[in-house]
Amino acid sequence: MKQHPVIIVGAGPIGLAAAANAAERGMDFVVLESGADAGAAVGQWAHVRLFSAWSELVDPVARRLLEAAGTWTAPDETAFPTGGQWRSAYLQPLADLLSATDGGEVRYGAQVVGIGRAGRDLMVDSGREDDPFAVHVEGPAGRERLLGSAVVDASGTWTRPNPLGADGYPALGEGENAARITYGIPDFNDPGVAARYAGKHVAVAGKGASAQGVLVGLAQVAASDVAPGAGTRVSWLLRRPSVGDAFGGGDNDQLEQRGKLGQDAKAAATSGLVTNVTQFRTESVSTQDDGRLTIDAVDGQHVTDVDEVIVVTGFRPDLTFLSEVRLDLDPALGAARVLAEQIHPDHHSCGDVAPHGFNELAQPEQGLYLVGMKSYGRAPSFLAMTGFEQVRSVVAALAGDLEAAGRVELVLPETGVCNGAGAFDTPDAVAVSGGCCGPAAAEPQLVPIGGAGRSC
Repeated sequence: MKQHPVIIVGAGPIGLAAAANAAERGMDFVVLESGADAGAAVGQWAHVRLFSAWSELVDPVARRLLEAAGTWTAPDETAFPTGGQWRSAYLQPLADLLSATDGGEVRYGAQVVGIGRAGRDLMVDSGREDDPFAVHVEGPAGRERLLGSAVVDASGTWTRPNPLGADGYPALGEGENAARITYGIPDFNDPGVAARYAGKHVAVAGKGASAQGVLVGLAQVAASDVAPGAGTRVSWLLRRPSVGDAFGGGDNDQLEQRGKLGQDAKAAATSGLVTNVTQFRTESVSTQDDGRLTIDAVDGQHVTDVDEVIVVTGFRPDLTFLSEVRLDLDPALGAARVLAEQIHPDHHSCGDVAPHGFNELAQPEQGLYLVGMKSYGRAPSFLAMTGFEQVRSVVAALAGDLEAAGRVELVLPETGVCNGAGAFDTPDAVAVSGGCCGPAAAEPQLVPIGGAGRSC
């Protein structure tokens, strides 16, 4: 009897890498992507430049498959692409190749709304591991139920940005004032976007690389601001007592582009453009009589006369469609429990997370793996290279090759500057969202990845 395919959720960098590993091993697979094409989430921060060079952004197995096909032109290994370049020069060609592979399929517009065991709800123990997974999908033709031998969830975190509110929920009035609030890094090179912020009072919430990218972008807007009467100004809302190590390691950062971002952000923050508002934990957003906004903190602080708000406070995974499978996640981060101590943003560096694979990522629901940004939960310091190693090991284990699954084939750079809450919030992106560390890292150059971000 034909084995059910491996079902991979998400056609982003890590989901496609998982499919490439499955294809190389001759395994049937189906990739389910909610967007209209490959790397749909990456496309939402296409203007952001990544921290990582091309040499670290192409999965080794995917590279072999693309080169063997003979139709792919490899990018310059030393260049740092934008999200849009990553998508067009690598992700879409890879997805197209995988779609043409025997036993492989990549579906777009396929929103996964539920994953469970076929014929057994969460409470049923008997025979659970012998039954295939049932994956419920909403697509152009309506609701569909697919059966899979295993599920690799690489859906990221991009679709679930953290709110402005300090309680973990939207602040009072956050939804009502959504038209004035942007989540992630705007494309300040777009004249229409720049005009939105030029000459305005902008509140920026967040401390990580994405926030730094926003400061740099607003400094560029301010430098070219020709609006009469008033210049662009920024209130930087920080939950911590001080800016501290927000700007990273500068010249000592082994991620050159991230070091440059920190230096540029520091210059912007000390230029007179930015007012630091520390220990500010947002409680509410309200509209003033003149139509501008007031942002109030839980301790009584407030920032008034705000025209626009940019929220870059990281992402969180979407676990809603996993309610009928058995999970073991860290209660604080929502990450795979075994990883939590290594990736907690208060006391780790991107490079001090040991390479890991199927053992660390396995869930109590046998055959289910959360990989990529989603495996890190709310932690921001994910690297694309880490995800490639994850899925290499996971797919090897699913194929029964435990020797390969247990090998370590990755050495991460020790950057030493990723510590600090909210250090970086999207995958691989200099200043992005779900992602990087990301989209975030799983957003711009600077620049997750939820939802979904190097990915540092």
